[in-house]
Amino acid sequence: MFIQTEATPNPATLKFLPGRVVLQEGTRDFRSAGEAGISPLAEKLFSIPGVVGIFFGHDFITVTKDETDWQHMRPAILGAIMENFMANTPVLRGEEIGDGDTGEEFFDAEDEETVTMIKELLETRVRPAVAQDGGDITFRGYREGIVYLTMRGACAGCPSSTATLSHGIQNLMRHFIPEVQEVKQM
Repeated sequence: MFIQTEATPNPATLKFLPGRVVLQEGTRDFRSAGEAGISPLAEKLFSIPGVVGIFFGHDFITVTKDETDWQHMRPAILGAIMENFMANTPVLRGEEIGDGDTGEEFFDAEDEETVTMIKELLETRVRPAVAQDGGDITFRGYREGIVYLTMRGACAGCPSSTATLSHGIQNLMRHFIPEVQEVKQM
């Protein structure tokens, strides 16, 4: 099994591509070992010194580290991923699917058409680009011209995520949806 690695815009996060499906649907973001109980792979990865975050996408895994050097961590991470897939161990235990995001969306009923357009732009233009960088972005809400989004995976805590939100996504939203005035991260 060959696992590719790619740098992400976040220097503390690497993207690992095992060459097979990681999650059939949705995404999963683990910010601590305590959250990893539903995933044998996440538990193995969190047992590696220096690992502070794990994100599963459709066909990739991003791992976020503390100050530990990648050259000390990468072999152990690759080994854990390879061991999991070679043993055909499920990435998630039981029937756990979806993104694990239990936050409720919020918007006023009269803004439903605007919210539909926002979600369509996110799905067709933003999420694919963000996934290329090892992360994900989800809609949280819309109120008084402000779009609220959550960035996860490599994008959470990335130094360039503020610029991505304020310049890239905000400008895109304003161009296609004049009602949007601002984009904020939750």
